[in-house]
Amino acid sequence: MQAAQTLERPDARPIPGLVRLTERQLRAHRIGLLLVSLIPLVGVAAAIWHWWGHGISGVDAAIFASLYAFTGLGISTGFHRLFAHKGFEAPAPVRFVLAVAGSMAIEMGVISWVATHRRHHAFSDKPGDPHSPHLQAEEGWRGIVKGLWYAHMGWLFADDRTSKERWAPDLLKDRPVKAVDGRFGTLVAVSFILPAVLGLVATRSLTGALTAFVWGGLVRIFLLHHVTFSINSVCHFFGSRPFDTKEKSTNNWMLSVLSFGESWHNNHHAFPSNAIFGRRPWQVDMGGVLVWSLEKTGLATKVRRS
Repeated sequence: MQAAQTLERPDARPIPGLVRLTERQLRAHRIGLLLVSLIPLVGVAAAIWHWWGHGISGVDAAIFASLYAFTGLGISTGFHRLFAHKGFEAPAPVRFVLAVAGSMAIEMGVISWVATHRRHHAFSDKPGDPHSPHLQAEEGWRGIVKGLWYAHMGWLFADDRTSKERWAPDLLKDRPVKAVDGRFGTLVAVSFILPAVLGLVATRSLTGALTAFVWGGLVRIFLLHHVTFSINSVCHFFGSRPFDTKEKSTNNWMLSVLSFGESWHNNHHAFPSNAIFGRRPWQVDMGGVLVWSLEKTGLATKVRRS
């Protein structure tokens, strides 16, 4: 990867801390993205076919639900609230576990994820935002569709990346987090393999291992990816705006359970350092519940509430 540089914005002001990928790096990156996108999609098709004739076993449902919660909370509570915004403090073992959990969601390594998210907040819905749905030059419904697609997945195929050194220098000095970040490839493999191993142990059959791999691996990854991607696309376009923030973030209750509270996105942009995103009793926020639970057990301190 080349050294960090500044890229020109349309208004001629530079965007700090972007890194251009070489052609070779870009090709490898896009191939990897296609594999991580298409393989889970094939698994979803296989799961639908299997479910239609056989349903889903209790073992497969338990493996799917537990790993979805583990990796999803790793993103919501770990990557987002703890590492990106410092909404609370936690000891090294907790930071390590949350970094592992979020990495197994297979979105990005922890430091790259944090760097990208911090840049999103710095330029939200303005030139420089890595995944805004509102920056398409084309107007009308075509522009809307293109913007939503770009915010949802298209930006992942761009030829630049956010500099870790510029946007997440603190995490480069955090030994547990840096150790996990350096083993992202291994954790990707673990995220795919672990469901099959759990299925094999639980059922003592290769069929049980295969169906657990499909449900607890491929379907889980597919669903979690698109729920997370929807925060970038849907939650900057559709929903309510109780707070008049400078960007176009929205709250979307329909995604709140599956996203562990991430879809209270307008709340979050109004109070970005707040570790609790749900601001009303009915705003389900399981990521915030985990922060509260860690606080009550002494595993989280200095929890920010505003």
